[in-house]
Amino acid sequence: MASPQQAILEIIDYIPTVWYASNIPRPTKKSPERGDARTRLLEAARDVIRRKGFAATSVDDLCQSAGVTKGAFFHHFKTKDALGVAAANFWAETTSALFASAPYHEPDDPLDRVLAYLDFRKGIIGGETFEYTCLVGTMTQEVHDSAPAIRDACAASIFGHAATLEADIEAARKQRNIAADWTAESLARHTQAVLQGGFILAKATGDPDLARESVDHLIRYVRGLFGVEQNTSETSYKEKSK
Repeated sequence: MASPQQAILEIIDYIPTVWYASNIPRPTKKSPERGDARTRLLEAARDVIRRKGFAATSVDDLCQSAGVTKGAFFHHFKTKDALGVAAANFWAETTSALFASAPYHEPDDPLDRVLAYLDFRKGIIGGETFEYTCLVGTMTQEVHDSAPAIRDACAASIFGHAATLEADIEAARKQRNIAADWTAESLARHTQAVLQGGFILAKATGDPDLARESVDHLIRYVRGLFGVEQNTSETSYKEKSK
């Protein structure tokens, strides 16, 4: 029978906050129930690379954070770049689960869902800079030219997430008879461009309010595209979430 402490750790591991909750204690060789060495290394990469950057993160850093040996690292990943590709894929998988279960899907109106998504993104900006910024955005900025395999894995994550917004945007266009020279795909991509840009501003200053400010402008822009003057959708969503 697991000890009370082990039981608590197991529960924590299933809380879907992998994007932001980086202060969860790292697994160790004495706690095998908290994941195998490969998973622990990917979790370490998720947090350490966001804090230090890909280039500044060493294999030793990752092994120390994961509580594994260098032998274990090279058993699972031939190179640091191979770890980078796997980390981008791991990020895509785990954050997809977080967003799939988020409450912004609840409104019946598709535009309400789009605006609720943006409000949700604003609401989870907080804590230390590395806790709310994006792993794949961070790696893309560093390795877009030097490590094409990592770049492509990061692109798949970013554009894959953008694609999850397209159905709601298109449904909102049709519902409101919006005829314009922009597409659901292009607006979905734009939301990610603004978010990533906001993260850069926050990194440059250490001020998360600059990232939130960027999201506020994005919300105003989307409302303008759909002719929504009052922020009724956001208000309704926030009231529902209380």
